[in-house]
Amino acid sequence: MADSAKLLVSLDDSGIKTITFNQPSRKNAVDFAMTRDLRDAVLETARDESRVLILTGAGDAFCAGADLKSGVTGTDVTEYLRTYTNPTIVALRTMPKPVIAKVRGVAVGVGCNYALAADLRIASTDAKFGQIFARIGLMPDGGSTYFLPRMIGYARAFEWMATAGILDARRCYELGIVNRVVEPGDLDTAVDELAMRLASGPSLAYAGIKRALNAGDSGSLAEALEAEATGQRTCITSADFREGVAAFLEKRAARFEGK
Repeated sequence: MADSAKLLVSLDDSGIKTITFNQPSRKNAVDFAMTRDLRDAVLETARDESRVLILTGAGDAFCAGADLKSGVTGTDVTEYLRTYTNPTIVALRTMPKPVIAKVRGVAVGVGCNYALAADLRIASTDAKFGQIFARIGLMPDGGSTYFLPRMIGYARAFEWMATAGILDARRCYELGIVNRVVEPGDLDTAVDELAMRLASGPSLAYAGIKRALNAGDSGSLAEALEAEATGQRTCITSADFREGVAAFLEKRAARFEGK
């Protein structure tokens, strides 16, 4: 997918793709075109040869939610969510590769929920996460009613949503919403190092981990065990497994190729 002015997409030689919300004058609030282009970019990433996806924002913000000045609220919201937002959220969580949300500044509304859909969230100390829908008479969308009760429990999720609160990065770390909090000047390095580690790792195993965790989230113990059993078959018959065993026995770093 070609870059648009408000959404930037890049892929480096190590297989790390970066999608950047690029409307810093609006704190990267998303309008219709950005929401559509994000869906297309994420769906393409789920199918392509990239190994890791980083989702981030330009300037001093991650994403300030929907751009209310763009007229996005004048659409049929149900069809808008079904067509554009929901496929993006599902693809972020289910694509067979790690997704990292690199968060600085505000991540509120659907911006917060794009971050929640990632597998990992690395935040700078100045990051602010908000479920602010109720401030304008809305309920949350973008998957937070699914993600948050599983992360922090029903009561905390309800309180956050009903009070339209803002949580800082440290509090999100304490609650288990954020994986790591670093100083603003260290954010790029921390995410780049993690992405490089994942990009050089066993991508078939990562895909299996995501499938099994998603099955465990919504199914029974028996279904989770079955997902593990079938996923392990894929891993144990792979070249990556043979390379991993050889590297372990030879006391060297493994060279995984995702095969």
